[in-house]
Amino acid sequence: MISSQVIRSSIEELKTISKIDLSVWDLEGKVVAATFESEEITPVLVSGFADSPADSQVIGAHHLMKVLDEDELLYILDARGSGEDAYMLGKIAVSQLQHLIIAYKERYDRNNFFQNLLLDNMLLVDIYNRAKKLHIEASVRRAVFLIETDKEKDREKDYAATELLNGMFSAQIGDYITAVDESNVILIKELEPEEEYGRLDQIANTIVDMMSMEAMTNARVAYGTIVNELKEVSKSYKEAKMALDVGKIFYAEKKVTAYNTLGIGRLIYQLPINLCRIFIDEIFGSNVPSELDDETLTTINKFFENNLNVSETSRQLFVHRNTLVYRIEKLEASTGLDIRTFEDALTFKIALMVVNYMKYLDSLEY
Repeated sequence: MISSQVIRSSIEELKTISKIDLSVWDLEGKVVAATFESEEITPVLVSGFADSPADSQVIGAHHLMKVLDEDELLYILDARGSGEDAYMLGKIAVSQLQHLIIAYKERYDRNNFFQNLLLDNMLLVDIYNRAKKLHIEASVRRAVFLIETDKEKDREKDYAATELLNGMFSAQIGDYITAVDESNVILIKELEPEEEYGRLDQIANTIVDMMSMEAMTNARVAYGTIVNELKEVSKSYKEAKMALDVGKIFYAEKKVTAYNTLGIGRLIYQLPINLCRIFIDEIFGSNVPSELDDETLTTINKFFENNLNVSETSRQLFVHRNTLVYRIEKLEASTGLDIRTFEDALTFKIALMVVNYMKYLDSLEY
C-alpha cells in the first residue's frame, strides 16, 4: 500500500499544474490526502459512493471517482471543480494513483521475494517461477553487500541512509535493496561480465564514504563472492554476513571486509569455543593477554607490520631501539613468547586473534 505522503505529493503536483483541487479518501470516509479543506463532501457521501456500482459520480462541484487495484476498491478521489477540466484531471489522477499502486505492489513483492531468497525459505522451483513473474533475471552475475550503520542512531539518520542507498542503486539496472533484520541493509548488486572483485571493493568504499558525507553516519560494509545464478544469492549473503562478523572481530580498523580476503580470521571464526580454550590454555596458561595496554598493542602490531624488524619498528614508533627491545622482553616475561622469533611471533598473532574471538563469543551471551 502506498503511503499518504506519496499520495499527497502526487496530487499536489497535479494541483500545481492544473490549479484544480484534489482529495483522496479511504473506504472509511477519512481523508488520506488533500490539497484543500473538503467541507462540502461528507464522509457519509463518500462511503455511499463507495458502495454504489458506479465508477464516478458528480455531487455539486465535486467529481468522485474510484481508485482500484485490479478489481479491489482502495480509495475514492475527489476532483473539485465544474466542467470537463475537473473530470479529466480526476481521470488522470486516478490513472496515476493506480500506476503508483502497481509499482509499489511490485516493489513489495520483489522485496518479499529477495528476503525469502536470502533466508533460504524457498524451494528451487519456486525461486525461478516467482523470479519470472517479477521480471527478475535468473542467470546474472551478482554479489551481496551487507551495510551496517551506527548502532546508536536516530530514525531520521536511518531513513537518510536507506534513501541514500536507494538513490545510489536502482532496481531499473538490476540492483535491489532490502533487509532481513533491523541491524543491516542488504544490497544485491548486479554485475557486468567484466566486473570483478576490484570493482566490488570500489563500490563498498564508495558506500562508506557516501554514508559518512551525506547521511552523517559511520558504516561498515562487507561483501560475499560473485555468484552466477539467482539460487546462489543466499550463499553470497551468508558469506557477507560472515565477513561482517570476522571484520569486526579481527580487523576492526577496516571499514570494508571481503569474504575472499578474510585469511586466517575465517578459520578461527569457525573453530568451536572449547578448542579455542584448550589452545589458549596451552599457550598462555593462566597468563592470558586479554587486556594489553594500548602502548603494548601498538608496539606489537607495528613490529608485525615491519616483518619483525627491530630497527624499522623503533624508527616508525619514534623510540630508541633499546626501549623497543625492553618492551618485547617485558612481553616475553609475561607470556613466555619471544615475538622476535618467527615461530613465537606466529603463535602470538594467532593467539591474540583467538582471544578476540572468545571475547566476541562471550559478548553474544549477554
